[in-house]
Amino acid sequence: MAPTGTLSRRKFLESSAVLSACWAAPYVLSAGALGADNQPPPSERIGVALIGCGGMGMGNLANCARYPDVVVVAVCDVWQQRREAALAKYEKTAKAYRDYREVLALKEVDGVIIASPPHWHALQTIEACEAGKDVYVQKPMTIYLDEALAVRRAAEQHRRVTQVGTQIHAGENYRRVVEWVRSGRLGKISVVRTFLAGNQGEEGIGHAQPGDPPPGMDWNLWCGPAPLRPYNPLMCANASTNCSFMDYSGGYTPGMAPHIIDLPYWALELGFPLVTSAAGGRYVVRDCGDAYDTQDVLWQFPDMTMTWMLHLCNSYGYDLQGPDNKIRRRLGVYFQGVNGTLFADYSTHKVVPEGDRLKDLQPPEKSIPPSPGHEREWLDAIRTRQQPSCNVSYHYKLDAAIGLANISYKLQRSVRFDPATEKIVGDAEAARLARPVYRDPWKFPEKYLT
Repeated sequence: MAPTGTLSRRKFLESSAVLSACWAAPYVLSAGALGADNQPPPSERIGVALIGCGGMGMGNLANCARYPDVVVVAVCDVWQQRREAALAKYEKTAKAYRDYREVLALKEVDGVIIASPPHWHALQTIEACEAGKDVYVQKPMTIYLDEALAVRRAAEQHRRVTQVGTQIHAGENYRRVVEWVRSGRLGKISVVRTFLAGNQGEEGIGHAQPGDPPPGMDWNLWCGPAPLRPYNPLMCANASTNCSFMDYSGGYTPGMAPHIIDLPYWALELGFPLVTSAAGGRYVVRDCGDAYDTQDVLWQFPDMTMTWMLHLCNSYGYDLQGPDNKIRRRLGVYFQGVNGTLFADYSTHKVVPEGDRLKDLQPPEKSIPPSPGHEREWLDAIRTRQQPSCNVSYHYKLDAAIGLANISYKLQRSVRFDPATEKIVGDAEAARLARPVYRDPWKFPEKYLT
C-alpha cells in the first residue's frame, strides 16, 4: 500500500507519463524519480516474473532487468536446476517457484514472461490474463488454431498488454522492407514466397533413450496439458530440439514461421487465409522425433497467395544463399510485384526491377520509428496501456494461418476458413483438429470460443 498522498503502485504504472507513447524516444527517468541507490522507489517499478527458465526466457528477462524501472520478483521452472540457476542471478529481489500458478497469484507481479515449452503457451497466457497480468509470450504463441483465437479473446476481454516474442520485428531491416512494400513502387503484389532451409541430415537431432527425468524435475508438470510421454532429454533440451516433437511444438513451422511470415503480415496487413493447403512428410530424417522434415504450404487470400517452404534436408537459400555453400540455416521472404521483386532475410534486403518498370531504386523515406527493443516496447506499454507492435490482437491471425497449415498437413487436403465467423467451413474433421485435447486435469478454455 502506498503512503497517503502518493499514487498507488497500480495507478502509477497505468498512468505514468514518464515514457513516450511512441517507440521512438529513448527511455529516461528523471533524477527525482530515483531513490538513494539510483533506483526508482519499489512502488514505481514494474514487477516482472519469468515462467520457463531456458535460454530464450533468460534472455528476455535479462533484457527487461537491465532497466532501472524493473524489478525481477519471481522465476519459475519445473526443473529445479534451471530455476535455481535463474534465481542465483536475481536472488536479491526474486523468489523461485515450481508451479506457474503460484507466480500468477503474486500481487507484486505486473508482467509475466512466458517462455515455457510451446504446448503450455496458450493456457498459461490465458490464465495470466485472467489473473490481471500483462504478458510477454515467446513464439509460437500457440500450436493450434483454436488456441490462437482463445488467447486473443482472453487478452482483449481482460484488457491486458501483450507482446509476442518475434523479436526480429523490432529490427531496422524489417522496417525498411515494410516501407518499400507500402510505398507501392513494387506495383501490385500477387504472390509472396517465404522459406526456411537447413540440413540436419538423416541423423536429425540424434537419439536419446527414454528414461527417468533428472532429479528435481517435475516431468508430469512439464508435459502438463499435452500427452504424458516417457522422459526424453531432447524433448526439453532447447527450443530447437523441441521442434522435432509434434505434441509439444507442432514442428518447425510453428517454431520458425512466426519470425518469417511476420514480415508479409506486417507489410501487407494480411488477414486470415481463405483456403490453406499443405503437403509434406518425414522423408529423410530418422532421429527420435516425429515431426515432418519437409512442408510446403499455400495460403490463399482474397487477392493474393503466400507460400511457405520448409526443408530440413537441404540448406540451399536461393538469392539468400550467401557467400559460401556451407550447411547452415537460411531463410527469406520474396515480395513479387508487377514492377519488381523485393527479397529479404532478417538483416538484408534487395530490390530487383522488372525490366524498366522500376527505374528508381532509391529507398523510400523512412517513416517507421525505430524500436527501443522488443522487451522495452512491452515495458513501456505496461505503463502507457498502449499495445506494443506484436500484441496478441495483431499476431493471432498469423498464428491462425500456421495452425490451419498443420491441420491441412495432417489431413492432406485443403481447409477453408471464414474470417467473418473465425471458423473452419464445411469440414467437421478439420474443425476437431483445430482444438487440442488437453490431458486431465487441464481443461481447454472453451468459454472464450462460445
